[in-house]
Amino acid sequence: MLILLPPSETKSDGGSGAPLDLNRLSLPSLLPLRRTLADALVELSADIDASVTALGLGRTQIDEIERNARLWTSPTAPALARYTGVLYDALDARSFTRAGRARAHARLWIGSALFGAVRASDPIPSYRLSGGSSIPDFGTLRSHWKPKLSDAILSEAEGVVVDLRSGTYQQLGPIPGAITATVLTEKPDGSRSVVSHFNKHHKGLLARALTLTTAEPKDAKAVARVASKAGLRVEVASNTEVIVLTE
Repeated sequence: MLILLPPSETKSDGGSGAPLDLNRLSLPSLLPLRRTLADALVELSADIDASVTALGLGRTQIDEIERNARLWTSPTAPALARYTGVLYDALDARSFTRAGRARAHARLWIGSALFGAVRASDPIPSYRLSGGSSIPDFGTLRSHWKPKLSDAILSEAEGVVVDLRSGTYQQLGPIPGAITATVLTEKPDGSRSVVSHFNKHHKGLLARALTLTTAEPKDAKAVARVASKAGLRVEVASNTEVIVLTE
């Protein structure tokens, strides 16, 4: 099973790893594009105004540009420790046992506008680049990643792929046949609506359940069973979609 998580805008600082070495990242076929993007991002950081516009930043977020400027020299940390926020709080990787960490490193991948996708254990620095960003004179990220990213991920997939990325990141590298998750809230009258605030939280709980299980789900029904055993309310909507229900 391969589980694809979305990245996060917020990232931890620091790290104890050596500076970024693209040769150490998984999916080596993506190395040329990763290098081109990284160099373009560092070059962009020299122009504050252009960076603010391209990255969608406010004037109080200049430190994000400084992170990009130090992309090749700042320390790295495992991707699973680098990304933070609601989904990663719910995943709570810090509580994993040694066996749990081994499963996380084998199963978890994280989408990235800069790197395409990285394995949970891949060493990366802190940076700022979103899936919807457009670097000047470079075009959209989607036009560069697709279809390279799809092919690279599929080359690593053994068994089912559970794609928990947001729509923007799914578009960078669509995975045909992947199982997706939709989070809905169910009201007392039985009506349902799309969840926004708790969407990431419940996807994090689903990712945790799928990471830590000793089972190897082969289809959406098996994914739902694992989630249900972990205490989530889950329904199978189709062969490629499960619904997580909240109240």
